Amino acid sequence: MIMIKEILKERILVLDGAMGTMIQRHTLEEADFRGEQFKNHGHPLKGNNDLLSITRPDIIKGIHSAYFKAGADIAETNTFSSTTIAQADYHLEDAVYELNYQSAKIAKEVANDFTAREPNKPRFVAGSMGPTNRTASLSPDVNNPGFRAVTFEELSTAYKAQAKGLLAGGVDIFLVETVFDTLNAKAALFALAELMEEEGVDIPIMVSGTITDASGRTLSGQTTHAFLISLEHMPLLSIGLNCALGAKELRQYLKVLSKESSFLVSAHPNAGLPNEFGEYDETPEIMAAQIKEFLDEGLINIIGGCCGTTPEHIKAIAELAAKYEPRKVLERV
Repeated sequence: MIMIKEILKERILVLDGAMGTMIQRHTLEEADFRGEQFKNHGHPLKGNNDLLSITRPDIIKGIHSAYFKAGADIAETNTFSSTTIAQADYHLEDAVYELNYQSAKIAKEVANDFTAREPNKPRFVAGSMGPTNRTASLSPDVNNPGFRAVTFEELSTAYKAQAKGLLAGGVDIFLVETVFDTLNAKAALFALAELMEEEGVDIPIMVSGTITDASGRTLSGQTTHAFLISLEHMPLLSIGLNCALGAKELRQYLKVLSKESSFLVSAHPNAGLPNEFGEYDETPEIMAAQIKEFLDEGLINIIGGCCGTTPEHIKAIAELAAKYEPRKVLERV
């Protein structure tokens, strides 16, 4: 297969849209999340979307297919919360390897099927590694600012366990995404470096942070520039931003990355900001018009969608991105 790095020199690649938004289109009950394998599990499992890769693989396969059909080049695995830390909420730490392996395997099977049908448009799989529900830089206890609910070592161990399953399942890229705490991301990157050295492989890594509000900072307080500086010592494929904000609000921060980064730049914004019901109102046409500004200014190498986006959004984005040249990568001094 043609290497993704070579393709990225020629054109903008399209990442898929929201997994959770598509899962919510199905009316799922507790039994869907339990399946046969977990029918006697002692804790509620409804809402553990990552588990559907094992119990309802038909749904996950259908979502990947819909996004590839819409024009996506890269599918994210259904593993945003597939670490021992996040799965502890469901008492499913022991299922982590299988969650990641099966999610990667499903996505890769769909990707290979589309690549076989369209060899001129190879499809890739990005192993999604979310931020976990604990942060290494901030205390969850306002009365004890020095307290930490997780250590760097615990995060690194959890990420390595996740990455083992993703690697075995056949991912083409590791995607450390929705980074609100750069120390968490560094734990993931340390784990990936250690695993790849042990396995003798070299898998490209994407990192995508999230600006949490109008202050232009991550939750742990970094500006976009500081976020980049904190990670630029790593040999990344790309650095970018996703989630929290819509495309319109994200543009000013992407301009910082585009101007200063010697990596490729990615973005997968939300379909606008959530309304009072937690829903996303931006249509594919509205979102594509905002992303057109990214493209007109040459800010982007990889573009996709996060919360609230659907195959309809990705189709509009892909059709638009096909008309533009990718951002020119800055040379390291």
